[in-house]
Amino acid sequence: MDSDHTPNNPPSHSHSHPHSHHTTCINCGGATTYPPPPFSETSPPPVYRPIRAPAIPISPSHNVQQTIIMTPVPHAEKVPVISPPHHFQTPTKIISSDDHIRRFRDSPTAKNFLGFIVSLSESIRTHKLSDPCHVSPVTTSIVSILQTLIQSVDQIPPLEQSSRYGNLAYRDWHVRMTENADSFILQLLPHELNSATVELTPYFTDSFGNSSRIDYGTGHETNFAAWLYCLARLGVIVEEDYQAVVSRVFVKYMELMRKLQLVYSLEPAGSHGVWGLDDYHFLPYVFGASQLIDHKYMKPKSIHNEDILENFAKEYMYLQCIEFIRKVKKGPFAEHSPMLDDISGVPNWKKVNSGLLKMYKVEVMEKVPIMQHFLFGSLIKWE
Repeated sequence: MDSDHTPNNPPSHSHSHPHSHHTTCINCGGATTYPPPPFSETSPPPVYRPIRAPAIPISPSHNVQQTIIMTPVPHAEKVPVISPPHHFQTPTKIISSDDHIRRFRDSPTAKNFLGFIVSLSESIRTHKLSDPCHVSPVTTSIVSILQTLIQSVDQIPPLEQSSRYGNLAYRDWHVRMTENADSFILQLLPHELNSATVELTPYFTDSFGNSSRIDYGTGHETNFAAWLYCLARLGVIVEEDYQAVVSRVFVKYMELMRKLQLVYSLEPAGSHGVWGLDDYHFLPYVFGASQLIDHKYMKPKSIHNEDILENFAKEYMYLQCIEFIRKVKKGPFAEHSPMLDDISGVPNWKKVNSGLLKMYKVEVMEKVPIMQHFLFGSLIKWE
């Protein structure tokens, strides 16, 4: 990280002895009656603060910054496919404390799930979204299911109401999605795996927001990634599919979620405010940064170039996200999205990608408010 982001420590000699005050009049130079008042704890001396917070860390908290910096970059892992016969079970929520988070963090389950996300990230590295890739019948079916859900939004218009967030029509959309979830998932499974719906459906139905709170956040996005991971555990999705899972499936998922967010005014779940990466999403930044690694012309600072956004957002997920934010948020970019503004100062996309993967581990997978909604069953085990 550039040194100009961090205030330099003052010379040590300034603290080596008490500061002596020369009590003389500034006008005549004569002695004054009273020494100047000392600085009190309630009014300490002014402290230099950088104009921008350091790049990458998601909040001003020094502890969070240090944790992310010290976290090793996650590595790709192969997903172990289950062997029949297998007993599927309804997944349940387990995490409710920091102790649970520590146990989950150190488990093979967490490492393999994160390794799956890294593998997806690596599969799209240096590729545009339109690049030809292997598209299996399962991938095509998932895209078709998401397209059906997009069309459902058009069939269930928002209600007229005064509140800024949480259009109640979203609940009707959510009910329809939930009613059709089992049949959607059965389209993807070979006959011998039909019993897996009991485990797959809860991840799927919790991927698009919460119907009672009418909100959406990175926990729901993580559930969608977990649903894809479960399909990989079943062997329904294989490594050959990964590029299409990102460039076709995840892109269609993002199209659906942006539509739900805009039409039904979904409230950001557990938003960090301006100190969050994004009000709703995280993974498209991870995948999008991977796409741009070693790009000849586009650097992280290119997000500030409107021509680049206009011409290349269709092909690059990271730029799509920036373009969306610029459309829905008013005012200077550095003020409403200081963290993304800071990341634009990182020298290359490889560092952005690895930093975001570390941050995803620390700020999403190791946070109780997010992971308390995460589900554990036979495919994603509590260990």
